[in-house]
Amino acid sequence: MAKKTKLAIPSFALYGEPPVPGQELLHIEEVQSRSRLHHWEIEPHRHQGLYQILWVHRGEAQVALDEWNEFAAGPAAVVLPPGVVHGFRFAPDTDGLVLTLSPRFLVEGDFQGVGEAFRSLFGAPGVLRFEAGSTPAVRMDALLRELAAEFATPGNGGSPVAGWLARSVVWRLAQARAQGQLLGRGRAGRHQALFTRFLLLVEEHFLAHWSLAQYASRLGLSTARLNRLARAESGRPALELVHERLTREACRRLIYIAAPAASLAGELGFDDPAYFSRFFKRRTGMSPHRWREANASRN
Repeated sequence: MAKKTKLAIPSFALYGEPPVPGQELLHIEEVQSRSRLHHWEIEPHRHQGLYQILWVHRGEAQVALDEWNEFAAGPAAVVLPPGVVHGFRFAPDTDGLVLTLSPRFLVEGDFQGVGEAFRSLFGAPGVLRFEAGSTPAVRMDALLRELAAEFATPGNGGSPVAGWLARSVVWRLAQARAQGQLLGRGRAGRHQALFTRFLLLVEEHFLAHWSLAQYASRLGLSTARLNRLARAESGRPALELVHERLTREACRRLIYIAAPAASLAGELGFDDPAYFSRFFKRRTGMSPHRWREANASRN
């Protein structure tokens, strides 16, 4: 998919619809319902604070994910964590579904049973490929279509069934991503939920450069305990996870936004462009300008 230089990366709730801060969303729709209107091409954009799964049942899609391109031929699932810049070019009449979930929805209620699956699935963007006609592919398609039918049934706004089905989708896809490996069972469900809430807080506040003390306070933890939690769940200290998210955002904006690095530094919460350059080079090994040049042709 060719890169289209923009002055800003579009951010939507559903594609083409303005984002709503703090929105709690569970939505599923046919691929054709929106893509056909845009001549089967969805330009690069992102969903701030929303998780998305694109299920390609039949047909194919060229997929842009941050700095790289993928090809997804059905049956396949494209997994999109919050903030990931993504775009699609579908073959005409591609059949599939798009599921969009807010993080608040995913962490509400009894999260113990799906916490590990949730982190396993949305830890990174990617394409999960299924064998055509296989039992996992047939079951996944049936599960998503049952969710779509429940979502479309009038008067079911207060029903918990759609939520149960959506969590089932996350669970099944996490199993597929693990390729049959057992999920970690030795970690307490409360630790999983705490770590997930930390990741969601990072997603909300990393541009404000919250301190670890602020994250820990919001979670009811000490900074030392937050670090122990992060190391136990990810193998990395909490601050590394925050800096990783900030670096990933810097890389995205350097590719998709036609603005000087000094201007982007301010948007990323850095008061001093020189400090931003040092931070970025320490994280990537290149200056922002050099990194942008090196990656200019990757989309």
